[in-house]
Amino acid sequence: MSKFEREMIRHCSPTLAGMKTGNLFSYPFTSYCQLAEQLDQCNDMLNARGVYLEVLRINASRVLIYVYRESRLLKDFSCPRVDSFLQNIGYHTDDLKSCLEFLSKRIQNSSEFPHEIGLFLSYPFEDVQGFIEHEGKNCKYCGCWKVYCNENETIKLFNKYKKCTQAYYQRLLSGSSLMRLTVAA
Repeated sequence: MSKFEREMIRHCSPTLAGMKTGNLFSYPFTSYCQLAEQLDQCNDMLNARGVYLEVLRINASRVLIYVYRESRLLKDFSCPRVDSFLQNIGYHTDDLKSCLEFLSKRIQNSSEFPHEIGLFLSYPFEDVQGFIEHEGKNCKYCGCWKVYCNENETIKLFNKYKKCTQAYYQRLLSGSSLMRLTVAA
């Protein structure tokens, strides 16, 4: 098992398990060529299961990787409130590739992280909206994200994500491959 696989499991298990649309993780690298090869290998292996890896930001020694389920992202974007919200910011939600490129540009060019990223990560629309309206303050609960609505339900979801990550990490340590741990779409 590689360090890359360990980091993917640590940060992206709920997406690999089909519980979430996407996860992000930051990964250090010394050779971009080797990193690109790892990303290509992972995409070659996981795309058949509906999971994709996309570099959103890169600097001299770290890369921000978005691991996502394309079918779920398209479904999330089909929600009228989400679609309207993203279009008002400048996203072309009818073209997923364009959306990811626009998100990447916003991450690279913004002084702060673009808050709409939560919509790419299965955060409820109300929580993304609440975070923006309250400027990240006055949340009801802080876990995987700041919760502004449905606190009890979301805490249960956070616990499911945590259990999934723990179980996946143990299975990885026991010899399961990344491919085996990735649920087909």
